[in-house]
Amino acid sequence: MTAKISPTIRFLDPADEDQWRVLFRAYREFYKLETSEEVVSRAWGWFMNPTHECKALVAEADGELLGFAHHRRFSSPYTGTSHIFLDDLFTVPAARGRGVGRALIGRLTDMAAAEGRAGVQWMTAEDNHQAQALYNTLATRAAWVVYDAEPTRK
Repeated sequence: MTAKISPTIRFLDPADEDQWRVLFRAYREFYKLETSEEVVSRAWGWFMNPTHECKALVAEADGELLGFAHHRRFSSPYTGTSHIFLDDLFTVPAARGRGVGRALIGRLTDMAAAEGRAGVQWMTAEDNHQAQALYNTLATRAAWVVYDAEPTRK
């Protein structure tokens, strides 16, 4: 049994930039996304802009970032409720299965409760079975199918 970690969960800070960039590049690599420092810098800029909808939590232990949870608020007209949407969850490989992802999602559900929201929603790749093993203990799997449409080009 691997020892659990009790990280500090806090909001991303400007001093975290170098460590966060390493983690975000690893996250993008995990999902086989094209290498792009432009995307990494754009996302960092969003998180550092207090008026942007995207926010970031990080898990830290002994001065090291072990993971992040990028999220935003959204409203659902068909249910008349508002939620927090978890866009990206990443834990460094050495910390997986040790409570870091659970702690990050726990902080988001605590935030949802404190803000009077209906809950936290997220999606993951169909083949991401390791993450789903955690998610199945924390939430109910939805029956929705996700579609991605390209913008109309004229």
